[in-house]
Amino acid sequence: MQAMPIPNPLKRPRCEQCLRPVSYCLCEHITVVPSRTRVLILQHPDEQRHALNTGRLAVLGLKQAELLVGERFAQLGSLLAAEARVFLLFPGEQAQTPQPLAPGPEDAAPLLIVLDGTWRKARKILHENPVLNSLPRLALEAGQPSTYRIRQTGEFAAVSTIEAIVRTLTALEPGQDFSPVLVPFDVLIEQQIQAMGADVYRHNYKTDETKRPESGAIPNSGLLER
Repeated sequence: MQAMPIPNPLKRPRCEQCLRPVSYCLCEHITVVPSRTRVLILQHPDEQRHALNTGRLAVLGLKQAELLVGERFAQLGSLLAAEARVFLLFPGEQAQTPQPLAPGPEDAAPLLIVLDGTWRKARKILHENPVLNSLPRLALEAGQPSTYRIRQTGEFAAVSTIEAIVRTLTALEPGQDFSPVLVPFDVLIEQQIQAMGADVYRHNYKTDETKRPESGAIPNSGLLER
């Protein structure tokens, strides 16, 4: 007779959609927002396992968004060949500031590709998928500081993946309100601060106001990153 597996009492049940512990489920805060632009997030495997997976939250909050996990994506070549307009959200000398989309048919809607990972891991994805280097790049202008208050980075202007996507879509489609996409992200941050306690938060994250997100962080400057 095969022995029954012994349940791990330390392993908390998780929501199958947002992947958060059930007691911290974010699904009630998610509103699916339509967009003309389609979003494809290429997520590094390490980010998938991260507790603060903002790329996944972005996909859950956008009607036209998809997430692929890996370092090398063999399907990219054929996928891009079928697209009329594709942009890569990533820094580069030729990167342009997102501009409002011109009116056009739905089948001409652009595809926005976003790399989700730390700077080093996002560059690894770029290196492993040379086809991405042929794409025109978009870069955010300097804007409001990130609300990602529980991550640290040397980049003062860094923003999280979900913030970078929302800011880019807002620039491309100024007539659409994308702020609801950020609601579960804001709740997530508050949950984490409450869980660590006010004293720990003040000691680790409020002593230096220049600390900004590193995981899934995209510098909100003339160059653009995760």
